[in-house]
Amino acid sequence: MLRRLSLLIVALFAVLAAPAAAERVRDLGQFQSVRSNQLTGYGIVVGLDGTGDDNFAYLTEAMRGVSGRLGLQLPPGVNPALKNAAAVIITAELPAFAKPGQRIDVTVSTIGKAKSLRGGALIMSPLYGADGQIYAMAQGNLAVGGLGVSGRDGSKLTVNVPTVGRIADGASVEQAVSSNFDFTEVLRWNLYYADFLTISRVRDAINVTYPGMARIEDGVTLALMMPPGADTRADIMARIEMLDIEPAERAAKVVINSRTGTIVISSAVRLAPAAISHGSLVVRVDENPAVVQPEPFARGETAVEEDTTIVATQEVNVVSPIGPGASLAEVVDALNMLGASPADLVAILEGLKQAGSLTAELVII
Repeated sequence: MLRRLSLLIVALFAVLAAPAAAERVRDLGQFQSVRSNQLTGYGIVVGLDGTGDDNFAYLTEAMRGVSGRLGLQLPPGVNPALKNAAAVIITAELPAFAKPGQRIDVTVSTIGKAKSLRGGALIMSPLYGADGQIYAMAQGNLAVGGLGVSGRDGSKLTVNVPTVGRIADGASVEQAVSSNFDFTEVLRWNLYYADFLTISRVRDAINVTYPGMARIEDGVTLALMMPPGADTRADIMARIEMLDIEPAERAAKVVINSRTGTIVISSAVRLAPAAISHGSLVVRVDENPAVVQPEPFARGETAVEEDTTIVATQEVNVVSPIGPGASLAEVVDALNMLGASPADLVAILEGLKQAGSLTAELVII
């Protein structure tokens, strides 16, 4: 396991250590007014084979509302057993420039006690934006990748997640989101990650093609002075997105997942001169109880005599020195010599950071 992890880290270093290649502007950031929007809604899935919410209060009230819209009024005080229906939350992403009549995918997730959505159909439900307005209507049959089966004796078998489904093209856009990209005086472009060197190179590349158009507002944002008109701006934006830029090298970081022991080290990580020693203390306790019969045998009582052996051993390991400016590959080789496990690597890297030898940001997630 440790060897595979080490080989993976070395392979990752080989990729990251390669000279930075040019990247397109469209891969480094996006125009501020060209973005998607999240939609959400509440709905009812019907047609389940006894795997629904049963008497879930929210589901009962929702079914009363659905029945009322269809002209059917349930008698007061009657709470139907709805094992074949489930209350769900619907989520979707509205792409930029989506127009009424276009279709988008939706994801449907249970919020109650439903065991599975397999075989269900979503009743027409509105999807709302952050401003509380309806932007789409969702309806259709669910595709569920999971499976849940239970027996009368309480045994259960669950494969994947049967309480989440998806409807391809399950929602119809009813309202477009307004965009000001075609008439605003200043159009802004934002980097995905703040970096002054990269944003400067993007500005320079744009100004070579369109002199005086771009200026820097901060480490993320470029302000672009563009002529008005959707047709003209669309042509300029397309040309800008295809410009090749050599981005700056990423900051030195070591990311540690404390739950899984996964460690990712960027190629910019370097170490100041240091020495690492990794030791292991093993304590072994053996219990060997023995049955004894005191004399005289005629009147003696049988007893149990405890016999405990405690042995403590500590492995002897050499101290591995690390030279100045050591690279990732050299760090990994040194840690492999110590026989460090993923958990030990976390402790060693934290120790190097505290000692001031690790010139990188240590991120623990």
